[in-house]
Amino acid sequence: MSTQPLMPPDGPAPDHVAPPVPAVELPPPHAEAHADVRPPAETAHEPVASEATAAEAAAAESMANRPMGPTGRPMPLFPEPSPRETHGPARIIAMCNQKGGVGKTTTTINLGAALAEYGRKVLLVDFDPQGSLSVGLGVNPYDIDKSVYDLIMNRDVTLDDVVLKSNVPGLDIVPSNIDLSAAEVQLVTEVAREQVLTRALAPAVAEYDFVIIDCQPSLGLLTVNALTASHGVIVPMEAEFFALRGVAMLVETIQKVQDRLNPGLEIDGLVATMFDSRTVHSREVLARLVEAFDEKVFHTAIARTVRFPETTVAGEPITTFATSSGGAYSYRQLAKEVLARCPGT
Repeated sequence: MSTQPLMPPDGPAPDHVAPPVPAVELPPPHAEAHADVRPPAETAHEPVASEATAAEAAAAESMANRPMGPTGRPMPLFPEPSPRETHGPARIIAMCNQKGGVGKTTTTINLGAALAEYGRKVLLVDFDPQGSLSVGLGVNPYDIDKSVYDLIMNRDVTLDDVVLKSNVPGLDIVPSNIDLSAAEVQLVTEVAREQVLTRALAPAVAEYDFVIIDCQPSLGLLTVNALTASHGVIVPMEAEFFALRGVAMLVETIQKVQDRLNPGLEIDGLVATMFDSRTVHSREVLARLVEAFDEKVFHTAIARTVRFPETTVAGEPITTFATSSGGAYSYRQLAKEVLARCPGT
């Protein structure tokens, strides 16, 4: 890979050549063996599907005329989502990365708010004992009567007992606090301990369009619970080398959960966060990620901006705090891409 990609027109000229990003062995996403093996054509005289060929050619020409996105691929034009009159069944998504500080909570809040803007009913589950998701939506973790800890550890507590309404229409939250840290120890002796969150979230499937679980930065029992309960995984990843190394470990854990607990689990996509197109390193890390995961990498990348810390202080998503900002636009684009990748949602 070249160590001197073209700088953007308005970027400063580099004083020196940045060192290349070291190679990282990234396992491919889990896939069934021989899933895309197709039988060869039987004869040279096999009829050609002219209509399909014409459609593919038109699509290829359309993509060729699209501007290049931050991932180095043509940026698709995602359709404007139409609002839904009915809700459910929900797609449950785990926002997961064992490395801390990569934007999991920020992405959960703002993706959820953007999906709600498009008429989806969204439930955000704070599954981190730090309670950052709760704080980011204006909830004081120390003032709540019941949290996700009570939901998973006490069968008398129902989902309706813990769900709180946010200030964003269509966006609800299951809060968390430091009590959840005790659950990891207490669940060790439970029967089917990896599936307690699946049971707790079962009533939400018929009521919501999306349930997004903000996981803690580890690959412990709580994260395994989230992966077992989910249909898909979104991996926020900071565009820097150490985050790239962590993705390999995460993919191995996802594959183990697929094999042993949740065969239907799939990787919905990897999204680059804190992306700075002016730096060689950010662009090289993103290019390396695209090489390993190809179309699993979202076309939308979230740029670094001071607006995100400001929204945390304000206790609201960027889509309402700075509705016309670049960050709000990026998360709306990401929401469109998620809806395009998940038909029926």
